[in-house]
Amino acid sequence: MVSGQMSETKGTPERSIMASRFKAECLAILDQVERMRISVTVTKHGRPVARLVPLDDAGPASSTMGSVRLIAEDDEAYYSSGETWEAERR
Repeated sequence: MVSGQMSETKGTPERSIMASRFKAECLAILDQVERMRISVTVTKHGRPVARLVPLDDAGPASSTMGSVRLIAEDDEAYYSSGETWEAERR
């Protein structure tokens, strides 16, 4: 499944994979990350663009808590196109 260069980051074995191969084998690679406790760096044109890490190894700095930010105060800002619907004109 995951092949390519292997190094070590913070005690977790790390491998790299091209984005095209990651796309084709995504679910299997996620299973490997969980089962084998490895990190996988996804590359595009030889440049690292993303890293998958086992969730338990993701410390507080990598927490998803607080990663979503509210950008509007009410639902209308999310769902309105700003246009009046024909049903509202009646």
